Amino acid sequence: QVRDRLKQQVIEMTEKFPGFRPGLAILQVGNRDDSNLYINMKLKAAGEIGISANHIKLPNTATEADVLKCIASLNADPAVHGFIVQLPLDTDKPINTEKITNAVAPEKDVDGLSSINAGKLSRGDLGDCFIPCTPKGCMELIRQTGVQVAGKRAVVIGRSKIVGAPMHDLLLWNNATVTTCHSKTSTLAEEVGKADILVVAAGRAEMVKGEWIKPGAIVIDCGINHVPDSTKASGKRVVGDVAYTSAKERASFITPVPGGVGPMTVAMLMQSTVESAQRFLEKFQPGKWTIQYNQLTLKMPVPSDIEISQSCMPKPIDQVAKEVGLFPDELELYGQTKAKVQLSVLNRLKNQPDGKYVVVTGITPTPLGEGKSTTTVGLVQALGAHLHQNVFACVRQPSQGPTFGIKGGAAGGGYCQVVPMEEFNLHLTGDIHAITAANNLVAAAIDARIFHELTQSDQALYNRLVPSVNGVRKFSDIQIRRLQKLGINKTDPMALTKEEVNSFVRLDIDPGTITWQRVLDTNDRFLRKITIGQSPTEKGFTRTAQFDITVSSEIMAVLALADGLDDMKKRFGRMVVASSKKGQPITADDLGVTGALAVLMKDAVKPNLMQTLEGTPVFVHAGPFANIAHGNSSVLADKIALKLVGKDGFVVTEAGFGADIGMEKFFNIKCRYSGLRPHVVVLVATVRALKMHGGGPAVTAGVPLPKEYTEENLQLVAKGCSNLNKQIQNARLFGVPVVVAVNAFKTDTKAELALVVQHAKEAGAFDAVECTHWAEGGKGALALARAVQRASQAPSNFRFLYNVELPVVDKIRLIAQQVYGARDIELLPEAQEKVALYTKQGFGNLPICMAKTHLSLSHDPEQKGAPTGFVLPIRDIRASVGAGFLYPLVGTMSTMPGLPTRPCFYDIDLDPVSGGVNGLF
Repeated sequence: QVRDRLKQQVIEMTEKFPGFRPGLAILQVGNRDDSNLYINMKLKAAGEIGISANHIKLPNTATEADVLKCIASLNADPAVHGFIVQLPLDTDKPINTEKITNAVAPEKDVDGLSSINAGKLSRGDLGDCFIPCTPKGCMELIRQTGVQVAGKRAVVIGRSKIVGAPMHDLLLWNNATVTTCHSKTSTLAEEVGKADILVVAAGRAEMVKGEWIKPGAIVIDCGINHVPDSTKASGKRVVGDVAYTSAKERASFITPVPGGVGPMTVAMLMQSTVESAQRFLEKFQPGKWTIQYNQLTLKMPVPSDIEISQSCMPKPIDQVAKEVGLFPDELELYGQTKAKVQLSVLNRLKNQPDGKYVVVTGITPTPLGEGKSTTTVGLVQALGAHLHQNVFACVRQPSQGPTFGIKGGAAGGGYCQVVPMEEFNLHLTGDIHAITAANNLVAAAIDARIFHELTQSDQALYNRLVPSVNGVRKFSDIQIRRLQKLGINKTDPMALTKEEVNSFVRLDIDPGTITWQRVLDTNDRFLRKITIGQSPTEKGFTRTAQFDITVSSEIMAVLALADGLDDMKKRFGRMVVASSKKGQPITADDLGVTGALAVLMKDAVKPNLMQTLEGTPVFVHAGPFANIAHGNSSVLADKIALKLVGKDGFVVTEAGFGADIGMEKFFNIKCRYSGLRPHVVVLVATVRALKMHGGGPAVTAGVPLPKEYTEENLQLVAKGCSNLNKQIQNARLFGVPVVVAVNAFKTDTKAELALVVQHAKEAGAFDAVECTHWAEGGKGALALARAVQRASQAPSNFRFLYNVELPVVDKIRLIAQQVYGARDIELLPEAQEKVALYTKQGFGNLPICMAKTHLSLSHDPEQKGAPTGFVLPIRDIRASVGAGFLYPLVGTMSTMPGLPTRPCFYDIDLDPVSGGVNGLF
């Protein structure tokens, strides 16, 4: 009956949670015959019920350390819900059995032998512990008789930790009056005669005589003993601790031996395993979070960002992971405050519904920035710590170039930060360093290949590319792909003709077409144009090149758009680095470097887990430029977060620059590749930015604001709202509700803020609210959070702006006219040539990633507001084929920023006392 019931429960469990099965692990040390017999019985029962059982067998030479290591591994395995150590341990090494049983995690200790479970049982916490299987089976047998235990007199003979002692506790907490007897009890027969319920586990053959038993008593015999029997082939038979033949004449119910308690013990092991799996599902049910939020202590005036960050005591990151439903084996710790998350979580949660998807963008900003990152963090703190919604922030990792240059850090600000902010703004987990290494490996491979092809014959190149090892030549996998690309369907290196060898070994790269540059994560203007190959060893093969900043590398864009490790590797292989002299695209796969890139990036592909000041979770992953790339954090981080928050939760991500750039690319590029559909756009606006768009004077970072920005001026605000109106229209182009967040500064007046709210609503925003989160944390974004909640319930008819099958020029024109407000576009000769080239090479159906200034809707950073009637000049077009887009260049821009006269690093140092970081990020 128990097994049938458990089998049905497992079926229901797997129907509700597809792919899930209760898991039981049995750890055996040695090879005892009796242990093997018992284990086989357990494995058979588990298979019949539908439990996934795993038998781990260590040799009898295993040490205590070996056993403990194995136990630690099983404790951490989320697929194991029940876990027993088969006793006795068959080993010739000294092993402390109690230490071993106590090493089993209490929540997996389905044998109930750990001190924690024993202690809970003795205290009566029956609903919060595992009970040893034999006493549990005995109790189930007693219940099956229909006799009420409460008020009955019970006698337990035996006091072992496995049966006697827990049986006493179990009967006691079921309200029986219990007496425990043992080998030293002098009045054993007298005590047995008083028992309404008798449980015997003494280990002595037929020690309890039938005449001792009270008529009508329930007798549970747990003993297994062997006595001589010449009628048996083995010369012995199995008997219990009770003289069965005489006892059954007096007892109302009695268990036989064998066949009584033994099968129930196995059944109870299965029941405990199923119960453990149910507890696991309840505890780790996707979308069901139990999270501890941090209480902010707000100060006025608001201290510096670094002071606020360092005054916060972040939760251990493994605690954050556990709170949001991540398993220990899905986490790779990088210290106490950051960790990487394994991509396997996506497979585990693949059947779970996604949460609500929110993108934070902004109006056209001033050079000071308008607080998108701060608003992103403030919104998630409000939704999580104050409205108790499951919520994740997904943000980009900042480059160290701007961090030490003029912009400073990107962790948010005030009481809305990702913490620790110095960890966030510096190396984090080394992803950007990995990108630097991978990018420069490609750059080195390009120049080395050109050099070798110029200085060697076909046969010399072939001998080195496909060397003979012990007289055998063999193509590598990546070389086989190169042959297939060339239409050479051969796998034997000796079978190639001279013409085929020539095609194989010569990429014939045209140096003038190389688009792949070296990178560095530092602002260094003097690397914008360099000459390479000046050493005498390069034999005069020099060329002009440049360094870009690391985050502009196509490898960063690939990381941000990849759907997994395999997809990332394929994208790496497709990256076009140059053209051959015949005009054919040369890829990273042609260079043979794809696998090496995947190896360098295998850890970087995993999102980084951090937290906000108020303890809400954050994924920090990828940080592509928002001009020559798409300016959004990774697809993988968003996908994992959407599964973790559950269908009623929220994932808030941020798009770089204004809505015309970052948001447009978020929709047309990121959402196109990810397949994700957004529910809400949050558009950040500030009074000071709107004043600038209304005709206010220019502003410069680090310079005091002109009085137009510090005194009330409703006329400037009203005029500047043309930009706000246009960006609201841009968001609505994609069919998504827009909530305007007016990020308030201390210089703003109530009238100015109210005017912006009014204009936003009139322009078609779903709602518009004032926000004070910089000074108040999540509390200051509560109105925004509630507006986002309401907007997420509104219809979202998401659509792309264009079909990728349209001609390249038509796609560019659509963006220019509908998003920027241009009258038309003008392709300069170089851009026209690239359109023809990329179309011929088969790249014409890629999405478009416009590279233009972020300081204006137009190509001219001086044109503020919402200019119209202009012609957008397209200077050139380049391809990021691996990432998956073409990027037209509008005007001129640098991919290697320079340092200002007074960089941010003037204010950064180590604290002489604590050794921590001081300064301004």
